[in-house]
Amino acid sequence: MEKDEFISHLLVCQCQKNISDNQKITLSPTASINSLRCSLCSKIYVIGNDVLRFVEDADNYVENFGKQWLRFRETQIDRLAGHTLSADRFYRDTGWSPATLESKWVLDAGCGAGRFTDVIAQNGANVIAVDLSLAVDACQRNCVDIEQSGRGAVQVIQGDILNLPFKQGQFDLVHCAGVIQHTPDPEKAILHIASQLKPGGQLFFNFYEKSLSAKLQLIKYFLRRFTPGWSISTLEAFCQMLCVIFFLPSWGMSKIPILRQVNRLLPICSVHPKGLSFTVQYQLTLLDTLDWYGPRYEYRQSHHEVAAALRDAGLIDVRSDQGRVWARQPE
Repeated sequence: MEKDEFISHLLVCQCQKNISDNQKITLSPTASINSLRCSLCSKIYVIGNDVLRFVEDADNYVENFGKQWLRFRETQIDRLAGHTLSADRFYRDTGWSPATLESKWVLDAGCGAGRFTDVIAQNGANVIAVDLSLAVDACQRNCVDIEQSGRGAVQVIQGDILNLPFKQGQFDLVHCAGVIQHTPDPEKAILHIASQLKPGGQLFFNFYEKSLSAKLQLIKYFLRRFTPGWSISTLEAFCQMLCVIFFLPSWGMSKIPILRQVNRLLPICSVHPKGLSFTVQYQLTLLDTLDWYGPRYEYRQSHHEVAAALRDAGLIDVRSDQGRVWARQPE
């Protein structure tokens, strides 16, 4: 995917949302080659570290996410961390195969450090990876060698999934995992992301489900009254303390079937995949515990309600279960 092709194929300035296609408004490289300029309103969009920046204020409600993913850049990237957790989860959850991805235009909405971007691109897709936070710089570093391998192409964009800088209806596949619950308006995010599908395109959402077990996480939600406003250094020190106290009991209980459910009540996000070392399990638990306590927003969704919203928006073949929804745009 050449950058010029990407720009002409997808990008649109915010001033053009209500402009008809036949006016041929374009975003074009400036003389410096480090920015794009809108031919209608002359707004400049900066390109920094090969990432297109559609966010003017990097100090936003996901600031902690950005710092977290820069700190744990490689932890969830399969080929860099020596596991297959991300690929296993991606194929299991989406139901897509490598053949489904090949040569497709795919939007990874809320890409973080690129754990799923990496999986998708290795199967020959043209991937547009978008995140609001500075995690885009981690994603760019993680995915740059994919393009060199000739397997797939990646363009990383810092942008808001509530207001994506794309022409609508351009993507064959849309993937959005673990994101919408951390936005200020999940319903708007769901519908706006779904509008990016071309006719016949498929989407997959994963999110925090409303559940009884979540209501029993009393310690977590008591602590979340305070933690979202903390600096990343304070937050990481706090999560390290929790993991030092609770990880070993959690690891022990994970090996006893009758006690595994007790882990849900602990104030850490216990991660104990089979076949991974004690140290790797600890790092994954620390990372996911940061994910618990750092976000400003956590709005759990009902998969029935998300599915209903997509049906009301005209999508078809809508299916859902706990924390997951699949749908397709009509032809």
